[in-house]
Amino acid sequence: MESPAEPPNALRSVHTSNLPEILDQLGISILVTTYQSGKLVMLRPEAGVLNTHFRVFEKPMGLAVEPNRLAIGSSMQVWEFHNIPAAAAKLDPAVNDACFLPRVAHWTGDIQIHEMAWVDDDVVFINTLFSCLARRSGIYNFEPVWRPPFITKYIPGDCCHLNGLAVRDNRIRYVSALGETDEPAGWRVNKKDGGLLIDLDTNEIIARGLSMPHSPRWYDGKLFVLHSGTGGFGTIDMGTGKYESIVELPGFTRGLSFHGPLAFIGLSQVREAAVFGGVPIAERDLSERICGVWVVNIQTGEIVAFVKFEDAVQEIFAVEVLVGSRYPELVNEDRQLLAGSFELPDHALADVPPELRK
Repeated sequence: MESPAEPPNALRSVHTSNLPEILDQLGISILVTTYQSGKLVMLRPEAGVLNTHFRVFEKPMGLAVEPNRLAIGSSMQVWEFHNIPAAAAKLDPAVNDACFLPRVAHWTGDIQIHEMAWVDDDVVFINTLFSCLARRSGIYNFEPVWRPPFITKYIPGDCCHLNGLAVRDNRIRYVSALGETDEPAGWRVNKKDGGLLIDLDTNEIIARGLSMPHSPRWYDGKLFVLHSGTGGFGTIDMGTGKYESIVELPGFTRGLSFHGPLAFIGLSQVREAAVFGGVPIAERDLSERICGVWVVNIQTGEIVAFVKFEDAVQEIFAVEVLVGSRYPELVNEDRQLLAGSFELPDHALADVPPELRK
């Protein structure tokens, strides 16, 4: 059964009636970036319906989440936010259980940031324009840390459309790309089935022939991946490199996060003929392609729940589970709250009068 999600300032959406209950019981919320409409969307359970709260960013794509901090890759910056519980108390302590305030804005330039992850207390991100993995730098726009073995030089050419990454044992272990090419935009020639996965430990390509793979994830002892060109979600056989389907969904799959036996998967409508022309998912009628977040049981392949976005939102990039917070807030425009909220080291906080620590 589908229910409308209609909080006062919400995006237009409909959802299965069980989705808010699932989030509430698990004690989680879902964060979604939608670069086409310029929003970070927070999916939060509220009195049996889904609250689709949003904050505006310029072309938000990559999203990295850790306990009490998150990072967002926008058009030309990496934003870092920290959860400040005292700030949540200033909002509505009966409702908000987390409040993320900005700490760092690192200027990268327009390098087409794709997926991101926290590694060794820093943010590592896919620098798609320069076909490499990179991290923030106190001196430079970015510091390259790895590139595919077939990429011979750093040029702003989006040669292979490096796009996704998977963390294993607290380091980046696998990445996805849409082509094995060293030429600017060379991946577009064989985008239908030229996708691949690379193991960074060996620098070897462990899977080929994939249709626009996205969002590789190491979870529960398996390598999951979104077979986006067919709307697929599945695993990679680590012995053979073969893609094994779990389920196909009614949209371009991109953005993947897990909690327990559940996978939370982003779906996009894909409307750009120049990018997606010839890809199987784009051959479906537009009415059959949906934008939203689907919840799938990874053990059975059963679709458990979903939310469908309408009108303004047609493309999703990142989907991340925020554990331990059902109703978070993120502040990037409330100047009064930002101006009057201070986070200090414990040794300094000890000398702040108690009445000022609220």
